[in-house]
Amino acid sequence: MNNLAIFLMDLDGGGAERVMINLAQGFAEQGLNVDLVLVKAEGPYLSQLPPNVRVIKLGSSRLIFSIPALASYLKQEQPTVLISALEDTNIVALSAKKLAGVSTQVIVTVHNHLSREATNATSLKRRFTPQLVKFFYPWADTIVAVSQGVAHNLLELGLPAKKLKAIYNPIVTPELSKKLQEAAEHPWFLPNQPPVILGVGRLEKQKDFPTLIHAFAQVRQHYQVRLMILGEGNERSHLESLVQKLRLTEDVVFAGFVANPYTYMAKATVLVLSSAWEGFGNVLVEAMAAGTPVVSTNCESGPAEILANGQYGKLVSVGDSEGMSEAIMATLKDIQDGEFLKQRANDFSLQNALTEYRKLFLPEKCIA
Repeated sequence: MNNLAIFLMDLDGGGAERVMINLAQGFAEQGLNVDLVLVKAEGPYLSQLPPNVRVIKLGSSRLIFSIPALASYLKQEQPTVLISALEDTNIVALSAKKLAGVSTQVIVTVHNHLSREATNATSLKRRFTPQLVKFFYPWADTIVAVSQGVAHNLLELGLPAKKLKAIYNPIVTPELSKKLQEAAEHPWFLPNQPPVILGVGRLEKQKDFPTLIHAFAQVRQHYQVRLMILGEGNERSHLESLVQKLRLTEDVVFAGFVANPYTYMAKATVLVLSSAWEGFGNVLVEAMAAGTPVVSTNCESGPAEILANGQYGKLVSVGDSEGMSEAIMATLKDIQDGEFLKQRANDFSLQNALTEYRKLFLPEKCIA
C-alpha cells in the first residue's frame, strides 16, 4: 500500500478544499492509505469525509506555526507523496519537508491566476504572493495548475516548465450525481415559480457579484426571473445594500452556505459565474453535470477552457454587466441541450484526475 497525505489548513467550504476531499476519497477507494492532515480540524466539509480517510489534527493555532508539527508527521509517517493546496499552505508544506529532510514527494496545487489575484489584492501579503511563489515553488517535485491558463501564468512568473503539470479539477463524482438528485428545499423551486438565475461562491471581491446583480437588474426589466446567490463572505452587507438600492429585494435572495449546493444548480434555469478572475471555475462543471446552462466571464483561464471558448456556454467580458445581461437573456431564450452539457462535464471527472495524479508518483502503474 502507498501512503498518500493531503495537507490543508482546514475544511472551510471553498472549491480547493472540495477538490482535495474528492482526491482523498478517490485515492482511498483505489486502495491507497490516505491521510488528510489538517492544521485545524474544523469546517463544514469535515462531516463529509469518508471513513477510509484518516484525519491527522496538527492542532496549531496558526498555519505558520504548524511547520514543526507537519515536519514531525513527515518524519514519522514518511508518506510517498504529500499534496497541498493554496499558496500559504503550499509554502508551509515545502518548508516542512525541508525541515524534516525526508524523501516524500511534494505536489503543490495552484487553484488561482496568481498575477490577477496579486493585482486585485487588498493585503500586502497577497500582493507579494508571486514573489514568494517564485522562491518556494521550485522546491516542489511537481507544481500542478488546475488549468492551462494557470499553468501559463506560472510560466510567466518564471517557474520551471519541467515541474509544471496542468490537471483539471476532479468535479464529476458518483457523490455529485447523487446530490444533484436531492430535493432543493426552497420555495422558489416549487412548481409554477419564475425561473431562477443562480450564482455560487464566496461573497468576496474575486467573485464580482455586483456585476451579476447589475446584470440581473437589466434582465428583470424584460423577464420575470429571480436571482439566488449561495455563499458567505465579507462582501455580504455591501451586496445586500446594492440589492436594496436597485429595488430588487423581492427578487434576490442570499441563501448563505448550503451543504448541498448541487441540487440548487440542478433546479436553476441558468448558472452565472461572474468572477473577475478564476483558476478553474468548479461551479460551471457542477452545473453542467446537472444539465443546467451556464454563462461565465472570460477571466483568462479555467472558464474559457471549460466552455471551449463559448461552445458550451456564453462568455462575456469581466465587469460587463450589460454583456452579461444580454448573455443571460439569450440563454433564457435558447436553452442548451442538457445531455450535451453533461457529456462535456464528464471530461472533468474524478477518474480522469486520479489517473493524471497517479502518473506523477506511480508512473509505472499508470501506463495504459
